[in-house]
Amino acid sequence: MNRFDRYMLSQLMMLFGFFALVLVSVYWVNRAVVLFDRLIADGQSIGVFLEFTMLSLPNVIKLILPIASFAAATYVTNRLSSESELVVMQATGFSPWRLARPILNFGIIAGLMMAALTIVLVPTSLTQLDQREREIAENATARLLSEGTFLHPSGNITFYIRDISSDGVLHDLFLSDRSNPKQTITYTAEEAYLIKSDAGPKLVMVDGLAQVENTEDGRLFTTNFADFAYDISSFLQYRNNQQKSLERTGTLDLIRVPEDIALKLDLPLGWVMAELHGRFAQIGMVIVAALVGFSTLLLGGFSRFGVWQQIVLAFAILVALEAMKNGVSDPVRRNAELWYLMYVPSVIGLALVVLMLASRAYPISLRKRGTS
Repeated sequence: MNRFDRYMLSQLMMLFGFFALVLVSVYWVNRAVVLFDRLIADGQSIGVFLEFTMLSLPNVIKLILPIASFAAATYVTNRLSSESELVVMQATGFSPWRLARPILNFGIIAGLMMAALTIVLVPTSLTQLDQREREIAENATARLLSEGTFLHPSGNITFYIRDISSDGVLHDLFLSDRSNPKQTITYTAEEAYLIKSDAGPKLVMVDGLAQVENTEDGRLFTTNFADFAYDISSFLQYRNNQQKSLERTGTLDLIRVPEDIALKLDLPLGWVMAELHGRFAQIGMVIVAALVGFSTLLLGGFSRFGVWQQIVLAFAILVALEAMKNGVSDPVRRNAELWYLMYVPSVIGLALVVLMLASRAYPISLRKRGTS
């Protein structure tokens, strides 16, 4: 790597760090306000808030990395062009292909960062974040169990416990569930226990009675039970779904046993393949974003009035590629055999970069071909 490459790469990395820091800060502040209100309302400490912040940062950085690489490449290219440094380098014999080499090196470095995030850090941090959310949600549920008070954890639930013993046994429990508009179910039990499960906390009632009232005709059905488990995860603000579980799945598991994961999460195989190849496609998009920012501005050449038209064009190309990336996900989710579509936006972006650099490297020959 010669002196020009080192100089340009240092400028790119410095601006990349600056834009990444600014974008992460802006994005994080918007999310932190909501997160802070929710955690503090649940009685959590500042330490828990900071822990959640650190666990959510890898996913935030993954979102802004392509934008930061594009902004750094665009800014550095614009500055070098306005100060005639690119013109000088071209006058010394540097072709557009040669000028793009430090941009490519920069894109590869940013791509390696994205690879570490999408393949390892983001799934790991989301898994840990999910575990902590479960723990806090279950602790919040435990605080709802107050003896001698009618509680309303949701609009259609009424909950009452006469007494809670020192060993955690709930005595003389009353639970009215009106979530179904066609019927009201009332549970009474002599004893109950709060237990944890993978699907969330459950309330196990012992020696009780279930009364089902049909609201349409007023009929009442009663059933005695020795033990009955009632899912109280609906009391929580925490919600789980298959898509979040898929995002938390390790990359190696997605590669080795995609069919088993699809069966476990009750999702089509296409969803698993879209998630797997989407992680690798994001690496290519970071590289393409940097090259698009450079090649589009280089297309305009030197001008005293700046290259704002080229900047707008580069931004429009990046937005179109991102929209295309989101658009190819649905066909892949419907048909797993179309997984290669996840790489189409990166390939198209790379083809545009090659075309723009070629138009600068061989302007006369391309013009002749166009007129012939």
